Amino acid sequence: MNIYEFLPIRLLVEAAYTVVTGISDILEPLAGGFSAALAVIVLTVLVRAVLIPVGVSQVRAGITRKRLAPKIKELQTKHKKHPELMQQKLMELYKEENASPFAGCLPVLAQTPVLMAVYGLFINATIGGHSNELLGHTLFGLPLNTSFVRLLGGGDLTGTAITVYLILVVLITVVAGFSRHLLTPAAPETPAVPAGNPGKNSSDAPAMPDLSGVMNTLSFMPFLTAIFALFVPLAAALYLATTTTWTLGERLVLNKLLGANDPQPEQSSATRG
Repeated sequence: MNIYEFLPIRLLVEAAYTVVTGISDILEPLAGGFSAALAVIVLTVLVRAVLIPVGVSQVRAGITRKRLAPKIKELQTKHKKHPELMQQKLMELYKEENASPFAGCLPVLAQTPVLMAVYGLFINATIGGHSNELLGHTLFGLPLNTSFVRLLGGGDLTGTAITVYLILVVLITVVAGFSRHLLTPAAPETPAVPAGNPGKNSSDAPAMPDLSGVMNTLSFMPFLTAIFALFVPLAAALYLATTTTWTLGERLVLNKLLGANDPQPEQSSATRG
């Protein structure tokens, strides 16, 4: 089954098509043949602007985790011989502080439908029952619906194509290098509960999930994006480069405005068990 025939996805692609073609028509008198590519970039900026509240909540969650770090470390030390009890206390601490170890996943998940829509704009011959006009647009002579891998496989790779994709990949990689430490949420490592050793508190509260592996993987996502950009249509690669750059800029601004880099007061008092 073609996922783009699924009603919610189809409606999302049709909405994105209306927005992109509308922006492209507005920009065409000024940008000429670059109008469609610029429209994709404008769409990306609009989407990321809408998602600013998600970024704000993520930064605030990061500040909370940073503030709680001494308490978390103290709990881990105090209950290291009782993993289940420690997990329960950590869950209670996160609940009391209205914090979530899953906050780092939100921006990625929120953007996935949009990336899917942009991808669909440049692989479907028809959208909404009519011919897809975007398939005829190019960037420096490169069709927006083609990819680096497709050009390479078809023997159509030119100097222009290599230059365009090199710029995009280098941009994404450089931005990823600067942003990795900003985009890696602090997730304390929680020892796994030993098998066959249920504690007396095992039925009282759910186990605290160990997200250290997930968060570590998320921290490398920007680098994986650079590789992914070689496999998707050029228009989608433009989206990836734009959203990666926006993410870095947004995080720098939000960190400054919300005081994410300010030193947190040390928690000297013992955490009550």
